[in-house]
Amino acid sequence: MSHPLRVHIESVCKLTDEEFDYILSHFTPVKYKKHSTLVREGDLVKHEYFVLKGCLRAYMTEASTGKEFTYQFAAEGWWISERESIVKQIPANTAIECLEDCQLLSLSAENRDKLAREMWKYQHYLLTKSSLGYVALQKRLQLLIMGSAKERFENFVRQYPHLYNRIPKMHIASFLGVSRETISRLYRK
Repeated sequence: MSHPLRVHIESVCKLTDEEFDYILSHFTPVKYKKHSTLVREGDLVKHEYFVLKGCLRAYMTEASTGKEFTYQFAAEGWWISERESIVKQIPANTAIECLEDCQLLSLSAENRDKLAREMWKYQHYLLTKSSLGYVALQKRLQLLIMGSAKERFENFVRQYPHLYNRIPKMHIASFLGVSRETISRLYRK
């Protein structure tokens, strides 16, 4: 069975065994327990993470109320980090927590850039995945702006059926911009 990271990269471009081994050599395996914090608001983030096992969420906290707003989930085969902190080298505005025990591959920004400089295939993979991520973000924003709570909920269940029962409903509600009560009502239907 192929390595999950290799499967992910090869969804964009095929690799030789040597190329994949070289790419993998730049990653560090890390494990985190459920409820661990991967990134805290204010941290200077220097790594991004590929999820091998587990589920995480990225969120912001409103300073005046303490209310949390979830903006991303990540499960097996997904990437997660605080991109603005990495790219601009500023303190993180968001936090990332483990919703389950997690096994991740950590990639430093330095190694990411090194791989992109040295391997056109890795650079092509990054560009393609970034473009697809941008399209997904556009669609999410369109649905938040124009979609009803019911449409957002149905889209989430349709798009992420494997996550729905793994993530606490309060975090799904936060992700969809609705109340926990609304999620409960929609779930019953």
